[in-house]
Amino acid sequence: MSSLARVVSPPHGDLVATLVPRHGFYANGLPVGLPLRYRLRTWWLEVMLRIRIALVGLWRGLTAGLGVLGVGRLYASVLRADGTIEHLGLLSTRLVTDNGVAFIVDDWDTGSTEIANLNYHGCGTGTNAEAQGDSALQTESTTVLNPDSTRATGTKSQPAANQLRSVGTVTFDGSAAITEHGILSQAATGGGVLWDRSVFSAINVGNGDSIQFTYTCTLSAGG
Repeated sequence: MSSLARVVSPPHGDLVATLVPRHGFYANGLPVGLPLRYRLRTWWLEVMLRIRIALVGLWRGLTAGLGVLGVGRLYASVLRADGTIEHLGLLSTRLVTDNGVAFIVDDWDTGSTEIANLNYHGCGTGTNAEAQGDSALQTESTTVLNPDSTRATGTKSQPAANQLRSVGTVTFDGSAAITEHGILSQAATGGGVLWDRSVFSAINVGNGDSIQFTYTCTLSAGG
């Protein structure tokens, strides 16, 4: 054997491929693999949302002559590093912020902002309840993200004429217990306008895992 010859070892490990739908796992309703406990949670959150809308709409109508313009729904699925997928269903129906509403009005008024920029998915480990006055995530994840300090850019679609959906996949290179999500106006963490913030039970992730967030905002016509 020539002195230049060398032995090349065969590659080790498994090649994992995961099919990720461009418009999210929830584009056609709840996925088939959604466990019963998450189906029940989805049903419960929907019921509570409708009750809340009825009560909020009544209160705003009586006290301020206002209605409910729109609501957001946040769904999620976890893509594990080994290729398995864990569907979590509906996580939250909370909460559009004061800053988010002002952002839209400013765009409508002067064009000084751009509503299309509300398309970046941030996440973190904060557990404080959502509030209209929130201007940022409580504890936004940064170095655990891959790439660091970069929010996921959403893929947008219109499931219906009065709906805007944004699907963003956040990838991790470290361990975290994710408990909050936000739609924001810039890709870099630590800034931008927060349109909507959601808090939910911890989603534990590790190196190589991803969470696909599906956010749908439904606007209401009539008056």
